Amino acid sequence: MGQEMADQADIRQDVDQFSVRCDLVISAPTERAFAVFAGALTDWWVREYTWSGPEALSELGMEPRAGGMLYEIGPYGFRADWGRVLIWDPPRRLVFTWQIGPDRSPVPDPARASEVEVVFLAEAPGQTRVELEHRHFDRHGEAAEGYRQALTAGWHELLSRYVAAVDGHRPPLG
Repeated sequence: MGQEMADQADIRQDVDQFSVRCDLVISAPTERAFAVFAGALTDWWVREYTWSGPEALSELGMEPRAGGMLYEIGPYGFRADWGRVLIWDPPRRLVFTWQIGPDRSPVPDPARASEVEVVFLAEAPGQTRVELEHRHFDRHGEAAEGYRQALTAGWHELLSRYVAAVDGHRPPLG
């Protein structure tokens, strides 16, 4: 990770068999913390974590409403949906399905998808506590435990990049 990333101590993680919980405090009001998380995915998401890959990815987005899709736009304008917004409550709470399987293939059935909940809590003036839980890895079948382990590291990297984006730094591509 580059100099603009959060230090490892800045993001606390707790895991159990089928979930990972992350907790961090950022220097931004809840409105900005929510807006960057939900509305600026292209600025902080790791491009290698997409189906399109770093060279072909054009856009990552989240439709701002319950029932909206999380999506990416890749080569030739192809759109791949990889989650659905379950709860849209700016600037306090966001819940969405994670419809990407352990083998990075789409999981069209939401009953077989894991779920991500992000809560934004005012910690102090200009500071927000962000609590993220990625849960229900058991819905991904036999590979659930390995997938949870991989995404424990993955969420640490993603949230480090998110902190840099909130701080106004664009993480390096990749």
